[in-house]
Amino acid sequence: MNYSETIAYLFNSTPVFEQIGAKAYKDDLHNTRILDEHFQHPHRNYKTIHVAGTNGKGSCSHSLAALLQAKGYKVGLYTSPHIKDFRERIRVNSACISEQYVVDFVEKERTFFEPLHPSFFELTTAMALKYFADEHVDIAVIEVGLGGRLDCTNVITPILSIITNISFDHTQFLGNTLASIAAEKAGIIKPHVPVVIGEDVPETRTIFLQKAKEQNAPITFAQDHPEVISSQINEQQGRDYETVHYQHLHCDLEGDYQEKNMNTVLTAVGVLKSLNIDLTSQLYALQHVAASTHLLGRWMTIQHNPTVICDTGHNLAGWQYIAQQLKRQPARNKRIVFGMVDDKDINAVMDLLPQEAQYYWTQARTKRAIPVQQVADLALQKGKRGICFGTVEAAYRQALQDAQPDDFIFVGGSSYVVSDLLMAIKIKI
Repeated sequence: MNYSETIAYLFNSTPVFEQIGAKAYKDDLHNTRILDEHFQHPHRNYKTIHVAGTNGKGSCSHSLAALLQAKGYKVGLYTSPHIKDFRERIRVNSACISEQYVVDFVEKERTFFEPLHPSFFELTTAMALKYFADEHVDIAVIEVGLGGRLDCTNVITPILSIITNISFDHTQFLGNTLASIAAEKAGIIKPHVPVVIGEDVPETRTIFLQKAKEQNAPITFAQDHPEVISSQINEQQGRDYETVHYQHLHCDLEGDYQEKNMNTVLTAVGVLKSLNIDLTSQLYALQHVAASTHLLGRWMTIQHNPTVICDTGHNLAGWQYIAQQLKRQPARNKRIVFGMVDDKDINAVMDLLPQEAQYYWTQARTKRAIPVQQVADLALQKGKRGICFGTVEAAYRQALQDAQPDDFIFVGGSSYVVSDLLMAIKIKI
């Protein structure tokens, strides 16, 4: 098989959460442990940092990878989902895993793993952990796929665990209270391994404290001693930060929600220093997180005149930030290309969308996409009018055609909507 055929095989012969949702979810680590044993526990050959949380995992993971790279470490980075190409999920010093490695891995190992019937994520996690060992990385930043306790990344024993925040998402697997979701995320807390909690509320703090005590794990709550004093959008790009210990910092990630992520990252930097990984002289690398690690889709500027922004925010907690930033955005007219997938609270998100905007309703190319007419019907009930488009590209092209230079276009509602956009306009990974 060539690379395209191999990727088609992976997507078509293993249950893929991004395509079929709940049917792909496995509530045990049986296959993960078998695969880990088969590959001789490759993650034991390098240090790891484990990152969980409802939102902000990707931004925090990429930011830490950028800092570690600037320090001179050879850094593995495992994240999901991908935006354009499967290989984005698995990187070493920002370079994607090679097509040939993916092909060779599947060809060599399929006779072993096919009888297991692994999920897509079980298999690709095993691939990533082995690849990092084969590449002799010094350290790898590993993003949890879903939850924590039963996530197949939870086979690792990291030097640091990070839980960014807890809010409602994937409740069909993790529970419908903040406490139950926190308990699942807290499953990544390991014996004697320090853990950083980015954001918490009383309901979740109790869970984290209890788990950390059980595991004798030092716990740091980033909110208790905030490193970030304030932030504001830089007129050129990104955000400028005032901090307690690091004075003025600039980061190229612009979204309002990045202030919380920055506080989590800087708290993690403090804990890593106590582990003899001192990144304080590398904080300049935060200026180029997107460029150095190829992070896509986080309040990402596509063009100017008119300004076009896309964002992968896909749940209520994320949209509480995005909606406020949309409302403040200066523009003659706001044009919003919007679609969501079927396991998200579209009703609540729709309430947050600005009333004064021209909407271009759409659906991404995934089986989980909410049909565009259903999106439009719900919007109409809430007094939001727009036009329906069968593809993201068609919706975006129309918005661009309708826009004047001083208009503002936003594309989002789902990672898959952003993926379709970036595929259409051929953004490089």
